[in-house]
Amino acid sequence: MIVRKSKDEIATMRHAGRIVAETLRLIESKIRPGVETIELDRIAENFIRKSGAKPAFKGYKGFPASICASPNEVVVHGIPGQRRLKEGDIISIDVGAEYNGYYGDAAATFPVGKISEQAQRLIDITKLALHKGIEQCVESNHLYDISHAIQTTAEAAGYSVVKEFVGHGIGREMHEDPQIPNFGLSGRGPKVKAGMVFAIEPMVNIGGFKVNILPDHWTVVTADRSLSAHFEHTVAVTKEGPDVLTVV
Repeated sequence: MIVRKSKDEIATMRHAGRIVAETLRLIESKIRPGVETIELDRIAENFIRKSGAKPAFKGYKGFPASICASPNEVVVHGIPGQRRLKEGDIISIDVGAEYNGYYGDAAATFPVGKISEQAQRLIDITKLALHKGIEQCVESNHLYDISHAIQTTAEAAGYSVVKEFVGHGIGREMHEDPQIPNFGLSGRGPKVKAGMVFAIEPMVNIGGFKVNILPDHWTVVTADRSLSAHFEHTVAVTKEGPDVLTVV
């Protein structure tokens, strides 16, 4: 069942979303060659807690950290650790925060120092795919209009979208109905209605769409070890159009 939120609930989610956005901005300022991903995790957790929220990911189904840190071929759910970032890497950072019983969730992929044109293009196209998906979050559309916009944007650039992991509804739970694939036929799925809130998150690979899960049971990597990028926003559907909640 898709739970529609009231204006007051969306206002609380906006506060959670702002904390998430501010956390991502802070982490971006700390990304540089030589930094360990566990240090980025510590910075994020401290900031989220000082902001009056709780890290949404820490302890979720046993996840051990406050952020997901996913470099290069890691698609999502990378566990922060002693890995040191190096010049030319890209890294996807996923952040969630719970504030007064409601969740915000967002992700972005960042360059580490100077990166290749190929890596930068992947980042740019994935970010564009997210915004094309957000544009479809309007009343009278169907859910898979979002999915179709993401897929066609990525595939037109010669990339592939991950099919095993999807976006989702969000609110009092971090993951609610509906699931929002990053691929699909337009005109399909439930009607989009005001009050629905979605976490839209394209995961785009330079190579094929297939992925593997590593033995830690969390880390998802591209099967062909090609680069992957990930962007996400929490978006409320309103009568006036899409309202992105995870912005500063």
